[in-house]
Amino acid sequence: MEAEYSSTMLPNKQVLFKNYVEGYPKESDFELRSTMISSQIPQGSKGLFVKNLYLGCDPYMRHKMSLHESKDVSLLTSFKPGSVITGLGVSKVIKSANADFEEGDYIWGMTGWEDYSLILNPDGLFKIKYTDVPLSYYAGILGMPGLAAYIGFYNVCSAKEGDIVYVSSAAGGVGQLVGQFAKMKGCYVVGSASTDEKVNLLKSELGFDDAFNYKEGDDFAGALKRHFPKGIDVYFENVGGNMLDEVLLHMNLYGRITVSGMISQYNLKKPDGIHNLFCLITKRLRMEGFSELDFRHKVPEYLEFVIQLIREKKLVFVEDIAEGLENAASAFVGIYHGRNVGKQIIQVSTD
Repeated sequence: MEAEYSSTMLPNKQVLFKNYVEGYPKESDFELRSTMISSQIPQGSKGLFVKNLYLGCDPYMRHKMSLHESKDVSLLTSFKPGSVITGLGVSKVIKSANADFEEGDYIWGMTGWEDYSLILNPDGLFKIKYTDVPLSYYAGILGMPGLAAYIGFYNVCSAKEGDIVYVSSAAGGVGQLVGQFAKMKGCYVVGSASTDEKVNLLKSELGFDDAFNYKEGDDFAGALKRHFPKGIDVYFENVGGNMLDEVLLHMNLYGRITVSGMISQYNLKKPDGIHNLFCLITKRLRMEGFSELDFRHKVPEYLEFVIQLIREKKLVFVEDIAEGLENAASAFVGIYHGRNVGKQIIQVSTD
């Protein structure tokens, strides 16, 4: 193994972004390329040469596949056609010119969708402290999705014991955790998902009080009335569009809506309009969006909170792992069609 990395050039499979996307992403929007990469770190830099192990398929990445000219989306700078896809993942440090990271360290943060990456700016990377849990967890429960669930629920929702909580896209990487956090808080929790398989998962393994398939039938309003006869106190929003519009009508007085994502809107050229916003006034609702990027300083706090729950098996995390970069495009496209069960992750290498 040492001899392999002492060589300057290494074979490197990469997943490239071909061109800007309209509508739903397709596998043809990606290109798998075999090339070579130098393991040498440029002199004078504080870079890292890493081997990528796991990559997260995160819905926000769809925004980066469109050309944005407005500064309003500065957090989501567009991918450049012909470039390697980048996203949050888990890697092993092979070579380091940075005092904060040593060879052999495991890290999570932004990396390339490729076998190996040269990371010249390691700001924002986190050294992995706990290795007695699956490393893939750092692309999910111990990484960005977990932090988003933690911040969204504990810092934004203002949920209290006895609240009636609705979580949309509840079987995803964020939603499944929010539901469990709400149960720990003593809330009554209902989740919605896109298949009966996911609904059963929410109720049988993740501890939701109830769950329903929002794609079953065409009466979403009726489904909300059945599952929330006393209304909704807290809505954790991951879907947006028509679902949000209808939920507004079912919110209770002084309800709170936490906006984590709006996956139904990411592939639309013209987003759906929201018509029931007057409910914010009549029901005295608070609706607030957030980005976990603003809370990266809370990563140590979150890890201390969640690692013990994982070790004591008080928290469940469901992953859907696709093996190999050759399956990366299919895995990513699948999250917009509900094909994944749990957090969709790509396994690049075992170590």
